[in-house]
Amino acid sequence: MIKRKSKREIGRMQEAGRLLANVHKEIKSMIKPGITTMDIENFVDDYLHKHGATAEQKGYQGYEYATCASINDEICHGFPRKEPLKTGDIVTVDMVVNLDGALADSAWTHTVGEIDADTQKLLDVTKTSLYKGIEQARIGNRIGDIGHAIQSYVEAEGYSVVRDFTGHGIGETIHEDPYIPHFGEAGKGMRLKEGMVITIEPMVNVGGWESRMDTNNWTARTLDGTLSAQYEHTVAITKDGPLIMTEHNEQ
Repeated sequence: MIKRKSKREIGRMQEAGRLLANVHKEIKSMIKPGITTMDIENFVDDYLHKHGATAEQKGYQGYEYATCASINDEICHGFPRKEPLKTGDIVTVDMVVNLDGALADSAWTHTVGEIDADTQKLLDVTKTSLYKGIEQARIGNRIGDIGHAIQSYVEAEGYSVVRDFTGHGIGETIHEDPYIPHFGEAGKGMRLKEGMVITIEPMVNVGGWESRMDTNNWTARTLDGTLSAQYEHTVAITKDGPLIMTEHNEQ
């Protein structure tokens, strides 16, 4: 069932989104060689607490952490850990903020020190694909328009789009209908309506799109061991076009 949001509800989700955007800014400034993703985890948990918010995914279906921290070939849902990050690593930090009952969800791939040109291109393509998908998040368009815009761009650049994980509706809970694939046919799928709030979160791989699951039954990796990147925003469908709730002016 699709739960369309009122202007008041969207406004409250925007507040949560602004806080989440600020967290990603802080993470960018603190990441460097030698830091651990557990350091990032502890920072985020403390930062949210100090700002009157909580990490919604902590405890969700038994997940233990405030963040997911996925390094290099990990696609999503990586556990924070104590091993130091190294120069050239990339790490995707994903979190859901609950501010007074309003949720916002965003993932961002951060770099550790200097990265090579091939890795930078992967990040640039993934980020651009996110905004190409968001551009299609308009009243009257269909879900397939979002996925087609992302897939056609990514594949033209020589990369692949993960099929096993998708965007989703968000509101009172982390995952609501509808699901938002990052691949598909233009003109297909459910029509987008005013008041829908969704996440668009393409995961893009250097190699094939296939994934495998770690023994922890949470962390997904690329099947072929190549790098994966992800960027995600929470977006409201409004009469004025897509409203990005988690933007932090880093396109």
